[in-house]
Amino acid sequence: MRPSNGYETPTDEGSLGATMRGTSTRTALCLLLIGLLAVPTFGMSGGPSTLNSDEELTVKHGCSCHNLGSPSDRAVVMVTGVPVMYAVDETYQFTIRAADSVTLSGGDGNEKAGFLMSSGGVGTFTWSEDQGIRQAEGAVDDVSHSELDADGIWHLNWTSPSEDVGLIHFWLAGNSVDGGGAQDETDYWNLLSFSINPPGTISSGENQTTLETRTISVGDYDTLFVEEESASELEAERQAALSQRMYQQGNLLYWTSLTVLIVGAVVQKEILERRYDDGPEFLSAELAYPQAFRRGLLSVASFIIGVRWVASDTTLSFPPSNIVEEGTRTTDLTGFAIGCAFFLSAWAAYGVYRTILAARSEPKVKDIL
Repeated sequence: MRPSNGYETPTDEGSLGATMRGTSTRTALCLLLIGLLAVPTFGMSGGPSTLNSDEELTVKHGCSCHNLGSPSDRAVVMVTGVPVMYAVDETYQFTIRAADSVTLSGGDGNEKAGFLMSSGGVGTFTWSEDQGIRQAEGAVDDVSHSELDADGIWHLNWTSPSEDVGLIHFWLAGNSVDGGGAQDETDYWNLLSFSINPPGTISSGENQTTLETRTISVGDYDTLFVEEESASELEAERQAALSQRMYQQGNLLYWTSLTVLIVGAVVQKEILERRYDDGPEFLSAELAYPQAFRRGLLSVASFIIGVRWVASDTTLSFPPSNIVEEGTRTTDLTGFAIGCAFFLSAWAAYGVYRTILAARSEPKVKDIL
């Protein structure tokens, strides 16, 4: 029986089945899309799994997904606070660092990092809640990051076993990723392994430095041990060196020109005096001897000081380096001081010569009166 409005009601079983199948298909498609969108989130929210895709221990054999499964020196992995020899039931604080070497040197590199650490189940790891650390997935005795860290630094404690268990081996895997969610060749990882000697293997009478904690690192050598300077710092140093060189060359040119002018004037005066039979005014013996003695003494003393400065390795600087803070820029005056000493010696010797000429010159009427 048809309804009075002229339309049929959807009571047919085939129609209901088609409607339900369409609804189920749309629901499944939506769930699939949501799952695909959530994959990067799940991949980034926790630390790495115990086994990689090759069913090998990640902490020992590395990641098989990031950087096409190959380790890279761009990933710098280091741990500090590691003792050479452990004491029974002693707690040590480890600091783990994982980073991109390009970022460490001031470049534009990856800024997020993660880690996975294992002691083979020997000893106990503990940490504070604010460190972003958790038990590793599938290995409760190992630890890893709980979320990607911006600075790639984690602090955790390791407590040694309550008895001597011999040599203890550690493995540490670290990565540096761009945070894009895709595990591609722009994400880098590296592996680090080390061991701690058992108690009693190093006596307290040996070199004390061997009993202290150490830092163990792997990664790009230049980043680990060479501090690279930025382009602006290099340009500032170049400008400072250029300024210093111009200052030194300007001083050298100025004082050299001044010395040449003085010597030239003296030579010209000597020539003119001989040409016109002129010379220094008469100087009596009672005045000439003391004056010549003083000038001769000054000449000898200046010459000896100049020779001693030439033979010495001491640098004469201003301000003196022993009264200023370390790193304060000073001006090297060694060459200038040596030149002044020899010039003063020569000038005083010339004064002795002029005193002798004055004592030998003929007295004039005004000198006798």
